[in-house]
Amino acid sequence: MIYSRPSGSTAPLTPLPEVNFSEDGDIRYLHLATEWIQGSMRIDRPYDIELDYVQRMMAWLLFMPAAEVAGAHAMQLGLGAGSITKFCHKKLRMTCTAIEINPGVLHACRGWFRLPPDDARLRVVIADAAREIRAAQWRGVVDALQVDLYDHEAAAPVLDSEAFYRDCRALLSPQACMTVNLFGRSSRFEDSLQKICSAFGQEAVWTFKPTREGNTIVLAQRRAWRPGRQALQEAAETIERRWGLPALHWLRVLKPVLRS
Repeated sequence: MIYSRPSGSTAPLTPLPEVNFSEDGDIRYLHLATEWIQGSMRIDRPYDIELDYVQRMMAWLLFMPAAEVAGAHAMQLGLGAGSITKFCHKKLRMTCTAIEINPGVLHACRGWFRLPPDDARLRVVIADAAREIRAAQWRGVVDALQVDLYDHEAAAPVLDSEAFYRDCRALLSPQACMTVNLFGRSSRFEDSLQKICSAFGQEAVWTFKPTREGNTIVLAQRRAWRPGRQALQEAAETIERRWGLPALHWLRVLKPVLRS
């Protein structure tokens, strides 16, 4: 049995949930001891991103020149089924670091979800994300940060404080972005959004409309800047052409928090 406790807590150690999977047609789903879906993979296209909300977590691509993507550093907090890590590593040719607290999730990703082994461009760190991201080696070196941290009940983000989001901001290189999944049956979106705005500055934060499933993705820039409409249109067209993500649709459902 594997145990953990929240970073900085003195509470008793709690067991990490068992990891399993299910299949529906050609889709394989990751679960953490409940029916709640923690990630998915299309079996015949294992390096594509299947879920709409996970695709939206790639919206930082709108703000990074396409020529600079390959070789940039992407970090994921929460491995899930490895969809983002695999896509960034295989399709975008980025250097990837994923931080995951549950070693069972890593074993599942390697055994069931086609996550490649660690190599010169891929590293999975088994650690408490709240503690690990304070390490000096990560400060200012992440070009795209994706945060998707939920417990086995998918009730609310495990880490959702202003201090945590400030630590996330400290990871980012000057032109980098963070995307966060704020889905949760008991989470309060406006409270979470305010914490992100306090950490990043309201002018640096953008939000998507919720997906049909209730996932709301928030994007925050290390330094606030707004490309013009034409620049965003051209970036979205490039993303669709090169990587097959629905970026033109993103432009219809992604808005800055602070309107000009």
